[in-house]
Amino acid sequence: ATSGTLTLTSDPALQGVTVNGIRLTNTIPRTFFINFSSTTPGVTFTDAQWRAKLTPQQYTVLRREATERPGSSPLNSEQRAGTYSCAGCALPMFSSKTKFDSGTGWPSFWKPIDNAVTTRKDRIFGMVETEVHCSRCGGHMGHVFDDGPRPTGLRYCINGVSLTFAPQTS
Repeated sequence: ATSGTLTLTSDPALQGVTVNGIRLTNTIPRTFFINFSSTTPGVTFTDAQWRAKLTPQQYTVLRREATERPGSSPLNSEQRAGTYSCAGCALPMFSSKTKFDSGTGWPSFWKPIDNAVTTRKDRIFGMVETEVHCSRCGGHMGHVFDDGPRPTGLRYCINGVSLTFAPQTS
């Protein structure tokens, strides 16, 4: 069973969404943010500890599932060989070998490192998207779409602020 912290803020677009198998039927409009870190072995921080550990923008994206402004990440133009890791817990997420320029304004990859990400459906403004989260700390990375290049046909559209980059060493 999965449990976690539930934070409520006003957003009528998400009424009737299912989270962890529970249909949200509250008659008052709410957005539901799940703090996966409380259920993930190895990485357990309180909200105050996350706030202290992360920059304000990292906290808003990783812990509150916000989206950074397109084109704002220096990782968009990063061309060196290396590894992109979760800014929350340092889990390696993507290899530079799978990075490509999607033209969207966010770092994009066609494949994550094995077992690095989890996904879940996100229903917002009448659309269904697939959210991407860090498998260790539950941090929100971005979304995955089915319009990417071969060989997977996937585009992992990732908030640069959710990532750190370590260049490959010889």
